[in-house]
Amino acid sequence: MSYLETTRNVYKDAALTPDVGLCCTTNPIWELPGLKIPRIMQEMNYGCGSTVNARDLVNNPKILYVGVGGGMELLQFAYFSRQKEGVIGVDAVEEMLEASSRNFEEAETQNPWFDRSFVSLKKGDALDLPVEDNSIDVAAQNCLFNIFKTEDLQQAIAEMYRVLKPHGRLVMSDPTCEQPIGENLRNDERLRALCLSGSLPINEYVRMLTDAGFGTIEIRARRPYRILAPGQYETDELIFIESVEVCAIKDPMPEDGPCVFTGKTAIYYGTEEYFDDRKGHVLMPNQPLAVCDKTAAALKSLNRNDIFISESTWHYDGGGCC
Repeated sequence: MSYLETTRNVYKDAALTPDVGLCCTTNPIWELPGLKIPRIMQEMNYGCGSTVNARDLVNNPKILYVGVGGGMELLQFAYFSRQKEGVIGVDAVEEMLEASSRNFEEAETQNPWFDRSFVSLKKGDALDLPVEDNSIDVAAQNCLFNIFKTEDLQQAIAEMYRVLKPHGRLVMSDPTCEQPIGENLRNDERLRALCLSGSLPINEYVRMLTDAGFGTIEIRARRPYRILAPGQYETDELIFIESVEVCAIKDPMPEDGPCVFTGKTAIYYGTEEYFDDRKGHVLMPNQPLAVCDKTAAALKSLNRNDIFISESTWHYDGGGCC
């Protein structure tokens, strides 16, 4: 049995019998004005963060969500895209699609604004999406990509890139880990299916996105997530796993490389009216400007004593230099 078959069996069981303790179950349950999340969706809330951000969801976007779970984030996306088939949910597990469909019937009774026609559920695979090229404004996945091994992960990211429109957004939440994870854990198919042993370091995760062609990467959140402890898992040292929320934007790749925002800020505190680096970045006195890592490095290389560059905060919420 392959690791992907093991994963499908794990989530088949989770669809047939909701498992509150399975996998992640830590993504926020946003109850926006007029939005009610049915309890069954909360019990099938198998994510490690949130992919729903209001600033991504303007002007009635066409949304793709891969790995439907109990349908909670699909419902949240439909809240912002109230149009027939405005949200597409794709899953490889038939039982999960059936459970999600039933959950939408319940959601319809609790949300007068919601119509099941807003969400189109499709059987499909993240490695071969049943979606046309350049047709999606916002694509999302929550705690899915970390399950894939390297070649499959590259293919899954390439598929998301293919279906997005120019300047479209891929919004993701996944576990990450900066420590080495032994091959015995990496090859444990159930641990991988449970979103633990496939965790990558953030820089490697980002590199795979930029290698696929995404020109802008935003690190929006980084949080403590799980511990793999000696005696409980096959490890001699405690392994600390975090969750990260990332947005990869299908912008053209700049000639000098991608713009990656990790939460750095530049502040000019000199005596002039402003500082202009002649590369499109103007710093006003004591007005913080979010800068990508590339711009931060360029400003730091000037060796000025009137520009402060913060370390990465691993939180970015727009308004940056690029």
